[in-house]
Amino acid sequence: MAKKKRDVPQINATSTADIAFMLLIFFLITTSMDTDRGLARRLPPPPENKEQKDDIIVKERNVLQVRLNKDDQLMVGGEWSDIRQLRQKAKEFIANPNNDENLPEKHAKHLPFFGDVMITEKHVISVQNDVGTSYDAYIQVQNELVAAYNELRNELAQSQFGKAFAECSEDEQKAITDYYPQKISEAEPKKYGGK
Repeated sequence: MAKKKRDVPQINATSTADIAFMLLIFFLITTSMDTDRGLARRLPPPPENKEQKDDIIVKERNVLQVRLNKDDQLMVGGEWSDIRQLRQKAKEFIANPNNDENLPEKHAKHLPFFGDVMITEKHVISVQNDVGTSYDAYIQVQNELVAAYNELRNELAQSQFGKAFAECSEDEQKAITDYYPQKISEAEPKKYGGK
């Protein structure tokens, strides 16, 4: 009598591959991908020639210096200030409601929905902090500056359209942001004193 070979049981590999593929898809879908986040800032373009350099130097009234030192003390336009006053000072600087000669100069511009208006489109808020500045103080300054723009835009939307900025149409929002363009420039952090 001949010996019969025993069959060795085998694992069904096709279902294992299917399961692995399904797990791979599951983890790809459910895993959150980190996206870069940051503060939106537009830096002024570099001057193209000597005439523009001279023009930039002459127009110091168009720049509001906001400085934050290592002790989180705030200086706005050369004067010591409190974080609670920053928003109002920024709003006054951006809008220049009384056409003050120490605040940004106004230029005539034609804007949809507004017609010919005088705006301070060449203003810049320059923020500079010390390397020892706390992150909390830095974010508070940024929040107050952005809130100043948001309040001005909301006030303009209310007076012109009778509704909040967020409720305005896309064209109305564009006209308002052209009226109050956000121009916050980040200067490189410095270290004042120390070793």
